[in-house]
Amino acid sequence: MIAIGCDHAGCEMKNAIIEALSEKGYEFKDMGCNGEPCDYPVIAEAVCNEITSGSCEKGILICGTGIGMSIAANKIKGIRAALCSDSFSTKFTRLHNDTNVMCMGARTLGVGLAAELAEIFLSTGFEGGRHQRRIDLITELENK
Repeated sequence: MIAIGCDHAGCEMKNAIIEALSEKGYEFKDMGCNGEPCDYPVIAEAVCNEITSGSCEKGILICGTGIGMSIAANKIKGIRAALCSDSFSTKFTRLHNDTNVMCMGARTLGVGLAAELAEIFLSTGFEGGRHQRRIDLITELENK
């Protein structure tokens, strides 16, 4: 299960991603919003809580630029969120950083590209190995 959420700027993109990837077998838990004005940190927290509780494996967050969601998500213990805007970075943030939340900007990406990036993010595994040591160091920073 994938937790997905957006602020009012990202509603169209969120719905397009759910539609495109549901057809490929992905299941989503929609954490809002539905177009009404809202505050992105509230949505980021709701999506991230689904991940830290174990209810969802990964998350997708969308706001105007993706930056606000990324900042908010990374404040939550256990979350490694990355702003994704190209296929290379999206793939390698999973392979090397074991990110569990991707953030995207509805005002910076088209919905077609966003759906492609979401599929890359969701289908790419963590390489582990030498990268695990770095993830452990990030966790140590988080726990200080």
